[in-house]
Amino acid sequence: MLDQTPKELIKRDGLRINPLKTCQPVGALYAALGVKKCMPHSHGSQGCVSYHRTFLTRHFKEPAIASSSSFTEGASVFGGGANLRSSVKNIFDLYDPDIIAVHTTCLSETIGDDLNSYILEMEIPDDKLVVHCNTPSYVGSHIHGYANMVAGFIKYLADKNAPKNEKLGFFPGFVNPGDLREYKRLLELMGVEFIMLPDQTGVMDSPMTGVYEMFPKGGTTIEEIRALGGVKEALAMGDFASTEPALVLKSKCGVETKVLPLPFGVEGTDKFLMELSRISGNPVPKVLEEERGRLIDLMLDANPYFYAKRCSIFGDPDTVLGILSLALELGMKPIHLITGTPGELFERKAKEILAAYGLEGEGRVKSSGDLFELHQWIKNDGSDLLIGTSYGKQIAKAEDLPFVRAGFPVLDRYGHAYEPLLGYQGGLILAKRIADTIMDRMDRDVLDEDLEVVM
Repeated sequence: MLDQTPKELIKRDGLRINPLKTCQPVGALYAALGVKKCMPHSHGSQGCVSYHRTFLTRHFKEPAIASSSSFTEGASVFGGGANLRSSVKNIFDLYDPDIIAVHTTCLSETIGDDLNSYILEMEIPDDKLVVHCNTPSYVGSHIHGYANMVAGFIKYLADKNAPKNEKLGFFPGFVNPGDLREYKRLLELMGVEFIMLPDQTGVMDSPMTGVYEMFPKGGTTIEEIRALGGVKEALAMGDFASTEPALVLKSKCGVETKVLPLPFGVEGTDKFLMELSRISGNPVPKVLEEERGRLIDLMLDANPYFYAKRCSIFGDPDTVLGILSLALELGMKPIHLITGTPGELFERKAKEILAAYGLEGEGRVKSSGDLFELHQWIKNDGSDLLIGTSYGKQIAKAEDLPFVRAGFPVLDRYGHAYEPLLGYQGGLILAKRIADTIMDRMDRDVLDEDLEVVM
């Protein structure tokens, strides 16, 4: 399909080919689904929210609920205030959520709808809530939309006068429910009481019961979000997805916050657990030391297959940086690192990680890039392995590359949202995926007389 991609690199400032991101409302919708009995609401046309819901549903293989202001030509010209008022009334009457989380779209942003004024003026039932955030699709990426929606919940609901508690405010970053469950397990093993915002476990990985529930049991409660104003401190995971909510909480409620990278691999998980140990005053339990040892054992056992493999990694910025760290620990040589999310911070962080392994100035690193450019890099430099989202499969096919699916979205396989990539357990899963993929390719390509059963 992509066999005709040219090798010649041409600088492009105003054009993206095969984009490496999706738009802000997708992230906002996912964040809102992590709040209990919340209806995400897209202030725009029906077509927009249909796409956003479909995108999430294809990744999680779960229904992503959301409503829409259903703009027509009239709303596009005269504003969508009337549409939003009607929508809010109908949603509460028909679906009875506890809270509606409104996010904007390209259209409502372009015409300049003032959602804050609309919400202040509308009649909302006494026991119900409406919050909003601005998510123009032509700026940033789904990661920014996620951060903006989480920050929106804090702006509206976090109570600076909330009673002080000894809990940790925890912002997990843009990760799968499997990662959220791993976070919870680690926090509980370390004896840390916490409030996680958002929490999509039980919502986007709900079990099959035979009965459809529009609002599954999972999600952060409204009371917990209010209580964030009284936590003793907060921990934000991922510079891109969690820094903005953490800054808003600090500004509004005076809660001190620390930002850590997503805990991929040995070093990343070590840093995370040491921080939890500082917060709780508890040592790291034996069970986690044993998990760490098993991950290192796998790294050593499979080192001949990992060593010096030249890999290309793409996806969301926090995830790419995490996979980069694990790949370097495995002894691999990342040569291409690219994300579609804009921001120079990604390039600086990636180069710092590479420099720590003696690879300063090596490889190609770019933010606000696209898959066309990644494909061109691979055509020029070659690569032994491709790691990233489902959208890389066409490049892998065109260049006959081994391909490991990881991150968001994985649209063409099942179960990825259930498996963690974080922590020692997640590192074990991802390292095994990489090893299996490399060895499968060796089995495919080797001569019949050299095909080994024991590797």
